[in-house]
Amino acid sequence: MKNRLALILFLFIFSCSQNPEFDLLILNGTIYDGTGSDPIKGDIGIKGDRIIEIGNLKSKKAATTIDAIGLAVSPGFIDMHTHLEPLMQLPQAESLVRQGVTFALGGPDGGGPWPFGPYLDSLAQFPLGLNVGYLVGHNTIREEVLGMEDRKPSQEELSRMESMVEIAMGEGAFGISTGLKYLPGTFSEVDEVIALSKKASEQGGIYTSHLREEGLGLLEAVREAIFISREANIPVILTHHKAIGVKMWGASEKTLALVDSARNIGLDIRIDQYPYAASHTGLSVLIPSWALEGNQFKERTEDPELRKKLKEGIEYNILNDRGGSDLRRIQFSRVSWKKDLEGKTLHDWAVESGLEPTVSNGAELVIEAQLRGGTGTIYHAMDEQDVENIMKHPMTMIGSDGRLSQPGEGHPHPRAYGTFPRVLGLYSREKSLFPLQTAIYKMTGLSAESLGLKDRGILEKGKVADITIFNPETVIDQSTYIDPHQYPKGIEYVIVNGIPAVENAAMTGKTRGRVIRKTEIY
Repeated sequence: MKNRLALILFLFIFSCSQNPEFDLLILNGTIYDGTGSDPIKGDIGIKGDRIIEIGNLKSKKAATTIDAIGLAVSPGFIDMHTHLEPLMQLPQAESLVRQGVTFALGGPDGGGPWPFGPYLDSLAQFPLGLNVGYLVGHNTIREEVLGMEDRKPSQEELSRMESMVEIAMGEGAFGISTGLKYLPGTFSEVDEVIALSKKASEQGGIYTSHLREEGLGLLEAVREAIFISREANIPVILTHHKAIGVKMWGASEKTLALVDSARNIGLDIRIDQYPYAASHTGLSVLIPSWALEGNQFKERTEDPELRKKLKEGIEYNILNDRGGSDLRRIQFSRVSWKKDLEGKTLHDWAVESGLEPTVSNGAELVIEAQLRGGTGTIYHAMDEQDVENIMKHPMTMIGSDGRLSQPGEGHPHPRAYGTFPRVLGLYSREKSLFPLQTAIYKMTGLSAESLGLKDRGILEKGKVADITIFNPETVIDQSTYIDPHQYPKGIEYVIVNGIPAVENAAMTGKTRGRVIRKTEIY
């Protein structure tokens, strides 16, 4: 009888050892839960794609164990503003995942995909390295209905645009994005934007806005976004918030005061930001919008009077807006027609062309570049103090505004590789702008709440196991404006839906990312 009981006990123990309680066990970590609370020491047990238990789990068995001693265990980072256009070509999204990002919001600046649902259906067939969601783009919709025309839509056209927003929301959009600085969004009046935003609001969506101006017209543009929030009854995110141009340095104090005032009367106004003092967009942002309307730029440059007016507008923008009053502040990132310009500045190009590097000659080169197909451009026209003021605001989240990148392709803004580690390493650890738990909250819990991601962004029993594990003493960005293609240091593990996508600071090749639709969680 004793032998039989011993055998049963042995078989039971053997069975337990062969059938672990967890698929993945994270031991000895310092756990930051994503709420901004102080960290705790503990372990996390994961089964499938869910967190099953948090506590002292050292006696438990798991198929795979990670020893996180000395490491911070955080919710996976949420990128509130990402250019995911190359995702089908780069489905592992290594430049983001190696930053610790497990969810990225695409379709910013008015440029969301269309047709919306079919695009998401196609994307879902790819082996994605991270989770993605999308906004429907106002510029995309306007161009579909009105082309590049500078006019108000008819009532019939507006109704069609409203219907398109409704369709996209029903197909899983998280909200609507605008790019009111860009064509054709710049041609829209506020009533049009409000009408479309109401359709997003009716289905629980948010509004993210590349403001109409980020330079001299910044304050008016922030007021416009707040007005849209009030009239459309919609949460608004001032995306990649900044103050552009030397004349606007210091304006963040006023814009943040406007945000606080709006929140004090009950409006849900939030901010996202990348941690750099340089922006990135097309060279065409230096060109007056009227000159680009209707895709007639070339014809307008051939008219002497229009060309004179066009050049004056470019000179004004070089002096007062993104040009930062200096051709050295305008740096080329992607130049398909002259690859040797990538990484160089407008000043360099002028000198190389045998021209004096004046604003006038710079404007002529901008015209030439646009005629040849334009460029991706980095603008060194922001003040570091504004960057820090905005980052410290309690409603500021982190969004890279980076385009998915891979080594050897172009000369991207360093935010494509370094945004999240830079916040952790430079601004939290080295500059002590805020404690580590606050930095993590800005890129996890606050972001998840803003998007309505009920089961992500916080480390808690029952939540999805999107987890980033990093070394708080060494985490830092390495990408620079001169040498951008560098992955960060200190991001040791990235777990996406329960599966390690990064292990020992290297990609595993395992992909369990998903296309997430707002309709699945609302």
